Amino acid sequence: MTEARTVRSGFLRSCERFPDRPALAIGGRSLAYAELRDRAASIAATLQRRAPDDAPPLTAVLGQRSETLYASVLGALLRGHGYVPLNPAFPAARTRAMLERSECGALIVDAASEAYLEQVLDGVERRLVLLMPDRDDAEDFAKRWSRHEIVTAGEFESARAWRATPVEPDAIAYLLFTSGSTGVPKGVMVAHRNVTHFLDVMTERYRITESDRLSQLFDLTFDLSAFDMFMAWESGACLCPPTPKQKLVPSSYVGDAGLTLWFSVPSTAVLLSRLGKLKPSLYPGLRLALFCGEALPVDVIQAFAAAAPNAVLENIYGPTEVTIACTAYRWDPARSPAESELGLVPIGEPYPGMQALVADASLREVAPGESGELLMSGPQVSLGYWKDPDKTAAAFVTPPGRSDLFYRTGDRVRRARDGAPLVYLGRIDNQIKIQGYRVELEEVESILRETAGVEVAIAVGWPVNPSGADGIVAFLGATSADLDAIRDRLKLRLPPYMVPREIRLQPEFPLNANGKVDRKALRAQLESSESS
Repeated sequence: MTEARTVRSGFLRSCERFPDRPALAIGGRSLAYAELRDRAASIAATLQRRAPDDAPPLTAVLGQRSETLYASVLGALLRGHGYVPLNPAFPAARTRAMLERSECGALIVDAASEAYLEQVLDGVERRLVLLMPDRDDAEDFAKRWSRHEIVTAGEFESARAWRATPVEPDAIAYLLFTSGSTGVPKGVMVAHRNVTHFLDVMTERYRITESDRLSQLFDLTFDLSAFDMFMAWESGACLCPPTPKQKLVPSSYVGDAGLTLWFSVPSTAVLLSRLGKLKPSLYPGLRLALFCGEALPVDVIQAFAAAAPNAVLENIYGPTEVTIACTAYRWDPARSPAESELGLVPIGEPYPGMQALVADASLREVAPGESGELLMSGPQVSLGYWKDPDKTAAAFVTPPGRSDLFYRTGDRVRRARDGAPLVYLGRIDNQIKIQGYRVELEEVESILRETAGVEVAIAVGWPVNPSGADGIVAFLGATSADLDAIRDRLKLRLPPYMVPREIRLQPEFPLNANGKVDRKALRAQLESSESS
């Protein structure tokens, strides 16, 4: 019987077609498809034997840009599970909350994350199967964490022991936690069928082949990483994650890794520009450059176009809930400046099979040329939020007069008129982008109130940039507080990009006509203090 198409299908097909070609190049070493498959199959067979049957079909993976991490993602998929990425750069308490909320029965850990794992396990009551592929002996570790089952390298099953089990296209391919307005991260359930539709569109659009070498600048907790991994392995191409040094200096990474495809948030290109690393013809080997995750400034893409003269440049757009990206705009130096607004590149047109609806507050379509909230429908719309039917029902809706389910993106766009592309105009809610990450300011505020013991805490994205904000400034409703201690406690609960760079005391808050805190007035305070 032919297996239903899933995310693992493309990788297995590439293993058959290109067993000796590089699938992963990292840290000066290359793994061929056959070798990566064997490592993933060994992990999958071990999960089949050891992972509990009473847990959801999900496996957590903890690591950062290592051979083991990528083999673990594939191992989970070969097992027939979705993967749940955990990031050792996040506070341990946040990672613990994600692990517990996902209810995973098994967790795979790379060598560099073992010390961090001990912080995460402190407080986890549920028994876990911990796979440690890089460790030969875990006697000391097992004594400290006796409630968990530890599986070290010598106890792993042979790759030959793996047997493919059926996976339905509607099953979860990955569960990714994003910032939540209540202070609890939301788990977005992305199905195999969502990802395979996206991959089909990308394959047709970009014609990636086994000769291509793809960047991997995103952590696995950022859904854009799924493009890099699965697009490469779908096409027999090579995934080239940067070393920590290369990530700090991405300009040298392009040449060192022999990249043909670049994919980043606009902030990375802004950094390259500030460092003088977007000089004309500096990256002649790039044939494709993609940007996503933030609004893309026109001057940034113009500079990148000059630096990569042989590359096709595109701005792609899409929230996690609509699977990586769902619209695209191809930059044309002659036409595009006139089509851009507010100094930002348009987000273009929906992918084949996807439908965009620009709606007013009642979710009815606005007139051509008018602005409104962007709603998306089609095969890439995800399954909703993990174990949260209320949030799912609020965000995934059927507008009046429609029969299809649409996701409310919360982004304000202008409806295309006379063939013009969709133009991004900003957010309609209190969400911002920082370094490409989606941040619910309410989550920061909720944790600030709890941490500082105050009734009112307001977080403002500041300073503002064309893509969102460089960081956060917080205002506390108090006359006195130990701000250093508050900031230290925040670092234990929030990832670095969400920790306010400055906390100000605000005994009395300005109010608007509706009696709500006037955020515009607080931004005006910041502008005034900056100019004085």
